[in-house]
Amino acid sequence: MSTVSMQMAAPSGLLSLGLFVVAVAVLALLAGGFWLGSRVKYHEPPRPRPEEQPHLPPGGAVREVRQNRESEEVPRTPEGGRPLTPYELSNQQTRPSESKDRPRWSKGSSGSFGGGGLGAH
Repeated sequence: MSTVSMQMAAPSGLLSLGLFVVAVAVLALLAGGFWLGSRVKYHEPPRPRPEEQPHLPPGGAVREVRQNRESEEVPRTPEGGRPLTPYELSNQQTRPSESKDRPRWSKGSSGSFGGGGLGAH
């Protein structure tokens, strides 16, 4: 090897100084992040105390109500009359059903398109 290539391969003090500066910059960024995080947390409202936490209503826990609902019938058009437009229909309300039986899908049907069942055959 020539002396030029030996001098180029020798460790450089400038490279080690550059790595030290990069390490100090990374540490400064980390310290700045912690400082900024503590400032943000200091300005947040305090956590609620136990007496400020939500409580159960006086009647106890609210329970689920199960009921079947029926929709209103769609108005029929008279024979030879023109069909109703969506603007002429009112909001379709529902009412409680007298039947307590839950509606079921037909036997062998999954109840949805592409649900994986065999379908009604």
